[in-house]
Amino acid sequence: MKGGCYCGALRYEITGRPVFKAQCHCRACQSFAGGAANVFMAVPAQGFAYDTGEPKSYRKPGEDTVATREFCSCCGTQVASRRDGLDLVMVKVGTLDEPAAYKGPKAAIYVAEKQSFHFIPEDLPSFEGFPPV
Repeated sequence: MKGGCYCGALRYEITGRPVFKAQCHCRACQSFAGGAANVFMAVPAQGFAYDTGEPKSYRKPGEDTVATREFCSCCGTQVASRRDGLDLVMVKVGTLDEPAAYKGPKAAIYVAEKQSFHFIPEDLPSFEGFPPV
């Protein structure tokens, strides 16, 4: 799979198979998504590479921060994030060239922080926080 930012200055390729597909309702993801849940897929870090451009990264200061966000310095599109302790890259589905290949989440996570207007399908497994690994 391939994808990139809105302006095209940052492009990536995924050669690894997704190991987890979810929608995250944590407050940090709500902020980065502009209010909605963050729809993502986790792929092995060794199966993800930028082939055009270099991302900027941001990690909120503080002991409770667990992820570093990677984004385009030109258009600001968040493309991916990396969570401490996981050898995975969480790729934002909207940045895929063919987002239909995602085929939907397999879980909803951090539902304890979701907003009343967030939609979670009834048959989707939900977790109050990060699911057990």
